[in-house]
Amino acid sequence: MGDTRRTPTLFQSLIPIISIAVFLGIGYGVLKLRIEFLLIAAAAVSGILALRLGYSYKEMEEGIVHSISKGMPAMMVVIVVGMLIGTWMSCGAIPMMIFYGLKIISPTLYLVTACVVCSIISVVTGTSYGTAGTVGVAFIGIAQGLGIPLAHAAGAIVAGSYFGDKLSPFSDTTNLAPIAAGSNLFDHIKHMLWTTTPAWLIGLVLYYFMGRGVQGSLESEQMTQIMETIPATFRFSVFLLLPPVITLYAAITKKPTIPGMVVSSVVAMILAMAFQGVSLIDAVDAMVHGHTSETGLPLVDTLLTKGGMLNMMDVTLIALCAFAFAGITQKAGMLDVLLQHMTKFAHNTGRLIAATSLSSMAVAIMTGSSFLTLLIPGELFAPAFKRMGIAAKTLSRTLEDSGTVIVPIVPWSIAGVYMAGTLGVPTTEYAPFAFLCYTGVFFAWLYGFTGFAIAPKIRDDETIPGS
Repeated sequence: MGDTRRTPTLFQSLIPIISIAVFLGIGYGVLKLRIEFLLIAAAAVSGILALRLGYSYKEMEEGIVHSISKGMPAMMVVIVVGMLIGTWMSCGAIPMMIFYGLKIISPTLYLVTACVVCSIISVVTGTSYGTAGTVGVAFIGIAQGLGIPLAHAAGAIVAGSYFGDKLSPFSDTTNLAPIAAGSNLFDHIKHMLWTTTPAWLIGLVLYYFMGRGVQGSLESEQMTQIMETIPATFRFSVFLLLPPVITLYAAITKKPTIPGMVVSSVVAMILAMAFQGVSLIDAVDAMVHGHTSETGLPLVDTLLTKGGMLNMMDVTLIALCAFAFAGITQKAGMLDVLLQHMTKFAHNTGRLIAATSLSSMAVAIMTGSSFLTLLIPGELFAPAFKRMGIAAKTLSRTLEDSGTVIVPIVPWSIAGVYMAGTLGVPTTEYAPFAFLCYTGVFFAWLYGFTGFAIAPKIRDDETIPGS
């Protein structure tokens, strides 16, 4: 079979991207069909094309399995975050955050506050999933109480959560990008400030002006219901901050993510039994199925009924379907052909930055994987950066500007599906307001074509990946 395999043409390599764009644009955007079905349909198109190129079903299956194995750690984190949300809600930690957040935060400054707080937490912990799944969920509750549009709120939360995922030395993507490009971690972080800082500040300015136009009220009926019902339902205590503290400690001390979250969840279960009078059976049920609120008030019950490992299965299923599509397109060489054509475009610094950026975004769209947006273009473009005398930290910065923060606004990526499921807002609705996720690309291109903030010299300790 190996002798009959053919390299796809550029047109053939574009077919998977065109098919997934059409299927999701019409099927999901217009007809409201399930995204799982549409991803499988796109995978089928890629599979038929792969068969015509000489690949067997077994080879495509191997590609799918390989793709799933790469995404398995992220899917495990998603499931454990579901456990975390359910137990934190059950013990009263998240309701307490919502209650005091509503007392402190004004509607005008809500979006700015949400973005800044999520940015701080994500920098400290290095996890966008953990940030959105804990304080992010609390901020969504606050938004409902204040009458803030949930799409605006979710956009600010996602932007803040990915600020740290991009810059924190504790983040896996922050560590992976310089490895993929052959640069130094802290040189990489400092170099990213040139694009990330103005993008973040622009976002805050936009959130401020959006907040001024919000008609939220501290005296609304919704606000009154929440402020009266939450303290009547949950017993507050400073000890309820213990689960968040454990999670922060585990992140700061670089303990493994999943064990740290599991310990935090177990402590939250104990606190739920001690402070809220929850039985062991109900505490375990909150971990597995999620916390169920039964106050009798639809608004409050919708707000507080969240979490659970099983409620993350939709996210996992969509991820598996996306990996089927990604695995086939990669196995058949379609992604490689696209990226190779992009390298031919890179004749000067501006074009090289643009080609690298477009390649990362193409990988994000075709695979939905943050890691692959760094690894594949990193290996492909590192020689070109060295040949043009551009520091590897500029390559690693471009990979993060166009990969790490683009993935959460791709509706079928693990990150996009997770954020939508956790925050209760579709990816397509919050994406326009997650300003950090795409304004950094503008600065990357601007600097590339003007030569500003482009490190021109390669350090002796920088290497080409794989060399």
